[in-house]
Amino acid sequence: MPVTHQNFVPPASPAPPPFQAAAVQMDVKIGEKEQNLTQMAGFARRAAGAGARLVVFPECALTGYCFESRQEAMEHAEPLPGPATARMAGLGRELGAHIVFGLVERAGDRLFNALALVGPEGFIAGYRKAHLPCLGLDQFVSPGDQPFAVHDLRLCRLGMNICYDGGFPESARVMALLGAELIVLPTNWPKGAEEFALYGVNTRGLENVVYYLAANRVGEERGFRFIGLSRIVDVHGRTLAEADGGSETILLAPIDPAVARVKKIIRVPGKHSIDRFADRRPEFYGPIADPRLSKC
Repeated sequence: MPVTHQNFVPPASPAPPPFQAAAVQMDVKIGEKEQNLTQMAGFARRAAGAGARLVVFPECALTGYCFESRQEAMEHAEPLPGPATARMAGLGRELGAHIVFGLVERAGDRLFNALALVGPEGFIAGYRKAHLPCLGLDQFVSPGDQPFAVHDLRLCRLGMNICYDGGFPESARVMALLGAELIVLPTNWPKGAEEFALYGVNTRGLENVVYYLAANRVGEERGFRFIGLSRIVDVHGRTLAEADGGSETILLAPIDPAVARVKKIIRVPGKHSIDRFADRRPEFYGPIADPRLSKC
């Protein structure tokens, strides 16, 4: 069961051992699900062969992103769980790995920009993008309607966001407060998002004392160029692995859940320490959640 604010219990068991996580930076062909699945399988096998036990693909890696109508997006949508998650879960069993990938989710007559999390045991969870820009698929889907959650895997406690969600620090902070040790951000950053790619990813890791992994795509789709720059950072906001702006590649980095559980940083014993969680002042943060202040 996913951990939400309604059922959060701080972890009492020892942290899992360190493991390797992979961010796959790849090109995607819009509407070509079979071709994209074949390419994803190849990347996943390469990543697992290099030691990865968690493989993260970009936003809408299954379907593409720059749809021009709701009807077109609906034609390529799938339920969760569904055919693609069955295929990818089979791959997870074969490789002994967990996999996160993006797709268009169909839930009745509604559409969502979604992620699927699968593992050797099958489909684990979905995530629906909460914050929607005026761009591509996000013009035709509903905002995510589920609370931010953390999934307790054998590897780590995992949180998920999608692309524009990363620009809203509240979403990562909620998952960090729920015990996330790693937050993944599958994304489709187009030209214009360079600053977040270069600075925002590191900031999310630093301010939450979590590992943070952003998996972007490359290539062009219907007039939009995607900028790559995928990145994995540690709990101090230090870059562990980063990609260029145009190449398909696999980033690998070590994730140590035990490190992410230690929120108090002691720099000079007895003289200089910080605790980004214990030192919070939530009694002053009420305006963050006040919808009356959402308009300038």
